[in-house]
Amino acid sequence: MPKPTILLSIPALREKDVAVMPKLKEMTAAGKIAEFVPSFPCVTCPVQAAMTTGRTPAEHGVVANGFYWRDKKQVEMWTSPNDCIQQPQIWEVLSRHDAGLTSAVWFPLHSKRCRADYVCTPAPIHNPNGSESLWCYTSPTKLYGTLRDELDHFPLKHFWGPMANINSSRWIAESAVFAAKQYRPDFFYIYLPQLDYAAQRTGPDSAAAETAVAELDNVIGGLAEGFHKAYDDKLLWLVAGEYAITPVDHVTYPNRVLREAGLLTVCEEDDGEHLDIAASRAFAMVDHQFSHVFVADGDTETIAKAAELFRGRQGIAEVLVGDERNNYGLNHPRSGEVILISTPESWQAYYWWLDEKNAPGFARTVDIHRKPGYDPVELHFDPTAKTIPLDATLIRGSHGAPAVDPRQRSVILASEPMLLPGTSMADTDVFSVVLRQFGVA
Repeated sequence: MPKPTILLSIPALREKDVAVMPKLKEMTAAGKIAEFVPSFPCVTCPVQAAMTTGRTPAEHGVVANGFYWRDKKQVEMWTSPNDCIQQPQIWEVLSRHDAGLTSAVWFPLHSKRCRADYVCTPAPIHNPNGSESLWCYTSPTKLYGTLRDELDHFPLKHFWGPMANINSSRWIAESAVFAAKQYRPDFFYIYLPQLDYAAQRTGPDSAAAETAVAELDNVIGGLAEGFHKAYDDKLLWLVAGEYAITPVDHVTYPNRVLREAGLLTVCEEDDGEHLDIAASRAFAMVDHQFSHVFVADGDTETIAKAAELFRGRQGIAEVLVGDERNNYGLNHPRSGEVILISTPESWQAYYWWLDEKNAPGFARTVDIHRKPGYDPVELHFDPTAKTIPLDATLIRGSHGAPAVDPRQRSVILASEPMLLPGTSMADTDVFSVVLRQFGVA
C-alpha cells in the first residue's frame, strides 16, 4: 500500500525561514528542498487551485481571491464554495482511481462542499441582527460539533484581521490530528496561514515575522508528532510555500484613477460614497499586487482608455489586455478585460473615495465580504479609535505579482527526495507529485 501523503500549504514560507525551523527540518530531514514557483496570480485561492488541479487559472477558473459575477453585477470575496473550481482536484482523481482511497481537506479556501471524504473549513453563521456565530462546515456534518467539544470553537477572530495570530493555525493543526486519529485518510491537505499576517503588516523580515516563524514551527512539531502516532510513522510529507511576500513601500489606487477619468461612478449613501458597479463603465477588483478591471459590456473604446490610464504609471509593471492575458494563463471569461500588475515594491488598494471623510462606513471595519477587493489595512486596527485606519501606506509586505525574481519564490520540502525531481518546481506540479504516490499517472 502507498504511504499516506500529507500536504501542508504554508503561505510565505522561504528558505531562510526553514533554516530557523528545527521541527520542520526534522520532519523532512531525509528528504529534499526545492524552489517553489507559484503561478500568477500568486495569491491564496489561485495557487491552492493550481496545486490541487495541476492547471492554471485559464483552466481552473479561480482568477483571484474573489470573483465578479457579471450577470448579478456583484463582487464575491472569499466565500465561493468548491464548485467555483472548474477542474477535478486531487481527492476526486484519487477516488476515481481507487474508491478505497480517502482524503481530508483542512481549511484551504473554496473547500466548502468539496468531494473529499473529510472536510473542515470556516463557515460562520450570519445572524439576522448582523452578528456572527462561530461555526465550521465539516464533512461528516456532525464532525464540527465533536471538534468544538474537544477543542472549543475555531477561533475565527485569529484567522484574519487585527487579532490574527498563531491560535488559528494551532486549532487547525490540533483538529487535523484529531481527524487523522479518527479516520486515517490516505491523503491529507492542510492550510496553515500563520506566516501571512506579520509579513504583510510589518514586513517579511521584521521582528514580528521572525516570531511568527518560530511559533509556526512549534505548531508543526505538534502536528508531526500527532500524525506519526496516528499513522504509525508511515508517512510522506510535502510542505509547499504557496508564495513569497516581498517588502513594499508604495501603493496605487486603480479605482481612484478610473474615477478621475470618468469611468467609475459612486453613489451617495448615509454612511459615505459606495461604488456603483451598475452605473460604472469600469472598476477594478484589486487583490494584493494585481487587479482585474471590468469594463461594462466589454466596450473596446473603454477598454483601450482604461488600459492607457495605467501604462507607465508608477507602481504598475504590466497592463494586460485581451490575448495578452495568455502570457500568464489568465485568459478566462471570469478575468477582467484589463489586468494590472504591480511592480515588486508596490501593491494596490481598493479605495475609490477622493476625500477620506467620504469613505463608506465599512472601510473602517474588518469586513472582508463587502469590500470589492482585498484590504490588508485591516491588520492595522487602531484600538484607541476602534477603527481601521484609511492609510494604505502602512502595509509593508505584499505578493501576487508574477514570480519572475527569486525573491518572489518560496520553497517546497519533501520527506523523501524522490518526491521532488528537480531543483525548482511549479505549483501546478504538486498535483502530479501527489497522484504518483498512489499510482496515478
